[in-house]
Amino acid sequence: MIDATDWARDILIRAHAAARRFNPDATIRVARVGDQVQAMLSEESKEGDQELLLGEVTIYLEAGLEGRIDVEEPHDRLVLRPPGSAPNPRPRH
Repeated sequence: MIDATDWARDILIRAHAAARRFNPDATIRVARVGDQVQAMLSEESKEGDQELLLGEVTIYLEAGLEGRIDVEEPHDRLVLRPPGSAPNPRPRH
């Protein structure tokens, strides 16, 4: 099971919209990179990927990811936290 905080959802949806302006087939895929998770552009899912529906946007998730996608400062860095974790406080800009 995986979900995303409101802050992470906003970032992923905005990234998806920006990617689609340049490539209408693009979406976001969240995957492990070392000991972190990163959002990257993708035109298709990879074998075993999960789908996370964020409103009308489908995000692909690397197989085996579990927990809550959240955001940490600085620079709106995505993190994967344990399931049910309280969301990180969102700074006011």
